[in-house]
Amino acid sequence: MTDLATARLAMPLLAAGQAGKELMHNEALARLDMLVQPAVVAIGVNNPPAEPIAGQCWVVGPAPAGAWAGHAAALAGWTDGGWRFVGPREGFSAWCISTAKPIAYHNGLWHEGDVSADRLMIGGLRVVGARTAAIADPAGGTGVDEPARQAIIAILGALRQHGLIAS
Repeated sequence: MTDLATARLAMPLLAAGQAGKELMHNEALARLDMLVQPAVVAIGVNNPPAEPIAGQCWVVGPAPAGAWAGHAAALAGWTDGGWRFVGPREGFSAWCISTAKPIAYHNGLWHEGDVSADRLMIGGLRVVGARTAAIADPAGGTGVDEPARQAIIAILGALRQHGLIAS
């Protein structure tokens, strides 16, 4: 591989007058195939699979062995030419096939199943926003208020359980 590579995905660049340009071009295409709309078989795996299929990818675990040694947290993709590795970059995201959850790399770690947002929009309408301050349970009133009070307490409990309001 040449010293000339793209800054983000480390794809090889062709040099003027370079012999074997097809090797660099093919390497770049193999990386693109692995990184565009990525889906990984699993995350945190330390040992390469015995019989990978071309096109399959994994997120390497913290203590990689064998052909994956030295590539902790990297995306490992099997190609007809062998293993390709791309180190994670802040903001990388993929789909984990084995858990059917999104994964994303931020703050130096892969996070599985976390979805971060300021609000949830459905059909153009905001249905969930940032958590608001705690709401106190109802108190006071007369005995006639007891069924309503219990219903309100149950609603508040459900909202707290789902993290929609603070406890």
